[in-house]
Amino acid sequence: MVGALAKTLARLGHEVSFVTPLYAGIHDRFPQLKLADLRLELPLGPGSVAGRLWTLNPLPNLTFYFVDVPAFFDRPGLYQNQGVDYNDNAERFIFFSKAIAYLAEHLPSVPHLVHLNDWQTGFAALFLRLRAKAAEQGRAPRICMTIHNLAYQGLFPSGQYPLANLPWNYFNFEGVEFHGRMSCLKAGIAFADVLTTVSPRYSREILTEPLGCGLDGLLRARENSLFGILNGVDYDEWNPMSDPCIEHYSVDQLKGKATNKELLQKGLGLPVDAATPLFGSIGRLVDQKGVDLLLEALPEMLATKLQFVLLGNGTPDCEKTFQVLSEQFPSQFAMRTGFDEALSHRIEAAADFFVMPSRFEPCGLNQMYSLRYGTIPIVRATGGLDDTVIDVREDAGKANGIKFHNYSATALVKAVRKALVLYAEPELFQQFRSNAMSADFSWERTAGEYVEVYKRVLGESE
Repeated sequence: MVGALAKTLARLGHEVSFVTPLYAGIHDRFPQLKLADLRLELPLGPGSVAGRLWTLNPLPNLTFYFVDVPAFFDRPGLYQNQGVDYNDNAERFIFFSKAIAYLAEHLPSVPHLVHLNDWQTGFAALFLRLRAKAAEQGRAPRICMTIHNLAYQGLFPSGQYPLANLPWNYFNFEGVEFHGRMSCLKAGIAFADVLTTVSPRYSREILTEPLGCGLDGLLRARENSLFGILNGVDYDEWNPMSDPCIEHYSVDQLKGKATNKELLQKGLGLPVDAATPLFGSIGRLVDQKGVDLLLEALPEMLATKLQFVLLGNGTPDCEKTFQVLSEQFPSQFAMRTGFDEALSHRIEAAADFFVMPSRFEPCGLNQMYSLRYGTIPIVRATGGLDDTVIDVREDAGKANGIKFHNYSATALVKAVRKALVLYAEPELFQQFRSNAMSADFSWERTAGEYVEVYKRVLGESE
């Protein structure tokens, strides 16, 4: 999301600097990275950490800055390894937050606004706020904080707070303290000038106790500075007419989609049968994504004539349970574990339906990929899923998906039965598919909404 927004803002003429850790594999993928003159040497608790800075200029007006600390970021996973959080995540991302604040002051072009994302950058809001307070001259940047998923707050023991090298008067109810622990995300929420979420409905949901994750009181206090902006889709990467991972097709010529279905069935060892509806699901196998509903519903789903393809990763026990099901239904259910970008594109292109039974979903991207690829989403009406999918009960002429409301396996199975009925009506199914592929979730639209928020916080709006 952040990369796509940065590219779009740059194309619109804004000067954008993008700061991210130099994670494993980035240097191999982009050998043209250049070492910057600016070096990092920042305090971290009782000691200090040194780092280098690499740059990349993929577009006019856009510069990527990669914070290079191999001990922190050159690892197999971003935040976890084999499903377990790294035990030094507090050090890693408090340092990264300090690097953001330092670069905001020392880059060749001092930003008017710093846009932070999620708990990994939350402390940067406080560091930037303190730098602005201490500045004797010059214009301090304003701060926008986007909450992608309130359930992941970057919670650590209070004993980690000294890593921030801040006085303890910020470790309180109005600051970074959360039930005796340190909350990195709360730092961002408390000290940013403006807050956004990744869908309009989610911005309302997090003001409630059920989905506020203990921060709903603080968010209600900041409601006037909170905006819901739906994520966009990078159609440079997700376009069935140009996707290098698939056979190409369009809304007017769907032969390639049928070919993708046949190729995926062959590749995953499923019987090749164009008449059998193919359901797909991609994502993390965690409670948020409704994995419990899927596990409960799958046996009943597989008792009907359909095929199901799952790509995802979770705990070993969860993965094993799905694997057992695939062994019980080898001609109907195929599972692949891990993250496979090319396979995810092939599933989106091949499937007839895409299943997202999320318990909650701040935005969701797969349902928007599915729409562009003519794969009808079956979603629970929550967060961004509700904002992007149109059910026939809402608008029969514009319907592009199937929604269910109750968080239960029974409701999911009922939605799947509706999908089977839809599949049996070729003309109606084609109407849904045409509506889906015509939906526009481009970043140009989304970026324009962010620009309006930026102008508002910078005092430039009328």
